[in-house]
Amino acid sequence: MSDLQVSLLIIGLLVVGGVTAFNWFQQWRLRRRLEDAFGDKHEDVLLREEPRGDERRRDPQIGLAQRVEPTMNPAAVADSEPATPLEEHLALAASLPQVPGFDPEIDFVVSVDAVEPMSAAGLAELHTRAATCGRRFRVAGYSFAAREWEEAARLSGARYAHLKLAVQLVNRKGAVDLGALTTFCAAAQECAERFSASATCSDIEAALERARELDAFCAEVDIAIGVNVVASEGRFGGTRIRSLAEGAGFKLEPTGLFHYLDEHRQTLFTLDNHEPAPFLPEQIKHLSTGGVTLLLDVPRVADGEAALAHMLAVGIELAQGLGGSLVDDNRVPLNDNAVRAIQQQVKAIHARMQARGIAPGSERALRLFS
Repeated sequence: MSDLQVSLLIIGLLVVGGVTAFNWFQQWRLRRRLEDAFGDKHEDVLLREEPRGDERRRDPQIGLAQRVEPTMNPAAVADSEPATPLEEHLALAASLPQVPGFDPEIDFVVSVDAVEPMSAAGLAELHTRAATCGRRFRVAGYSFAAREWEEAARLSGARYAHLKLAVQLVNRKGAVDLGALTTFCAAAQECAERFSASATCSDIEAALERARELDAFCAEVDIAIGVNVVASEGRFGGTRIRSLAEGAGFKLEPTGLFHYLDEHRQTLFTLDNHEPAPFLPEQIKHLSTGGVTLLLDVPRVADGEAALAHMLAVGIELAQGLGGSLVDDNRVPLNDNAVRAIQQQVKAIHARMQARGIAPGSERALRLFS
């Protein structure tokens, strides 16, 4: 390397070193000015050392509740992060009243909340998709004009921003299954996605467990008490049966059953043919039978002992009017001991239902035992 090249190299190094030193000096002077103007020195987050061991940030955990460390003022967080329109509507939805007829003990409830009202076509599609779960369900929409929940029928043409859907967990067909609940939830979630809404489903596993336990209990208390009026000789004519039954207060329904109603138009007990043929209104005058059956659906009546006493009294009147005998299912004539045993059975069933929070004859009982 020549002397000229060495000289140029040294000069270059001096120039680069001078420029670097000058830039460092300028940055130092600027930092001093900033510190003088704004106070204490701030940490450079890009140069901050990673915390060790337990000091590392943990991933957020999802649970029933999250503990909030008292290191930050919640009001300051709310001020720094304004709620989105959907979050505001979710907060509003939480303040709405309960839906009449929706029972959290026996219903699986899903909420759909949107910023803007969903279209009538969207509501119809929601009904169609929810129906594929194979269980009876209800849809309610909140009317801000009326300030109340109302039935949101499939073809009502109404539009709602807040919907509640409910499917019953248990009835006499049995408990709801996993497939029905997941299908029901999926229908609500699809509707929510379509309208940029939020769908909130109840815990499916917890609902299934509650359904199984409730179904087992209902099976234990689902008892009907039946007594029969049988012909001693010959057969009873349909016309005579109808005349006596309606005179006693029964009403013949199109299904072929006579219903005895209370003052609230609820069935206390029924009268049926002891033989397979029903008492169809258009055929009863041509029908004859060897007996009729009075049936008390124990879980569906509020005062079981009073209803039983009234049914037995009507049975005695029918037996006298038809010229028959009042007997049990084994065709043994009813005596005082048999009646007392039946009364104790009804009383025990009603006590168990009351203890379980299912009042006999209540709306909850009528839904479960249907």
